[in-house]
Amino acid sequence: IFFALSGLAIIWIIPNVGAIWAFISSAAFLAIWCGGSFWAFFERHMLIDATFPSAAMLTMFVAMATANYIREERQKRQIRGAFGQYLSPALVDQLTDDPELLTLGGETRPLSVLFTDVRKFTTISESYKTNPQGLTRLMNRFLTVMSNAILERSGTIDKYMGDAIMAFWNAPLPDEDHALDACKSALSMLDAVRELNIQRKQELEGSTAETWHEINIGIGINTGDCVVGNMGSEMRFDYTALGDTVNLASRLEGQSKPYGISIILGSGTANVVRDRLPVLEIDLIRVKGKTEPEHIYALMGDETVAASDDWLALRAMNASMLSSYRTQDWSSAEEALAQIEGLAEKLGLSLADYLFIYDTRIQEFRSNPPGKTWDGIYDATEK
Repeated sequence: IFFALSGLAIIWIIPNVGAIWAFISSAAFLAIWCGGSFWAFFERHMLIDATFPSAAMLTMFVAMATANYIREERQKRQIRGAFGQYLSPALVDQLTDDPELLTLGGETRPLSVLFTDVRKFTTISESYKTNPQGLTRLMNRFLTVMSNAILERSGTIDKYMGDAIMAFWNAPLPDEDHALDACKSALSMLDAVRELNIQRKQELEGSTAETWHEINIGIGINTGDCVVGNMGSEMRFDYTALGDTVNLASRLEGQSKPYGISIILGSGTANVVRDRLPVLEIDLIRVKGKTEPEHIYALMGDETVAASDDWLALRAMNASMLSSYRTQDWSSAEEALAQIEGLAEKLGLSLADYLFIYDTRIQEFRSNPPGKTWDGIYDATEK
């Protein structure tokens, strides 16, 4: 009976505990069995052969331990296969060491979602009409530096969509600073694109094989609750995120073009990082496809910019301009626009398109006043 119970215990213990505890437990059962055999012989003059039970238990331990090892290695390979292309090697190692950190099948958690897209990509691709391999090399090179900027900040690459990328933070592994990491990743992307443009211009100088085009990108980031997990059909699925937060992040990326702002944040992200990074409110808009308005913000640089007195003055003047604009005090808004322009030049920030938008709106509202019930919301007509 003891032998049978010991075998059942080993069968349960090995798959459910670590290797060290499995070895200790098996050794304890063997010690008890052999010790009991010696005790019976010397104290009760009974001969109980411990050879077969010991060999059987040892064989069972080796077989179960081997099966457990194979199962764990298979699980690690599956994790590396599923996430190796989307996570940094360090994060993949964390998942393989502790698979319980991974929750699949769809869970709700706060994420910071990023979308990025190349401006005027149609023009760029058209110049490679007779050289599709050249376009492939360019995009692979571009996507590599963009991906590095994401992975270095613990981001998860969701998918590549031609020249666009979707990424998110705080899944599958937790990231307490996911909003800040997403913003800093976006800033690194801008630096990487500038460096890539310089390198390619030098490489193509005097070349007739390819035409140099400056690559510019727009980025949208939003933070909020999403559903994240394995999603798709029974035949094919991906680890991805869904939800209103994701949709808005995509729309924000599209708004970076008309405002001339490289990185646009939703309020969910801006509210988290505004005390550490230079965040500037730029509008209250209703993006296409949504009914609720959203305050949108520009990310204008890193902590160095945020700490400067000129930035603090610009941010205060911008808040004054928006207040005057929304209360239909057009003259005060115009005066503030002029001061914002001067402060932006001192800081080396590009706000020309943003200021032009408000100057144009003010001129239109002077001719056609919006009425006393106007709520200051701008309805975006393009994605």
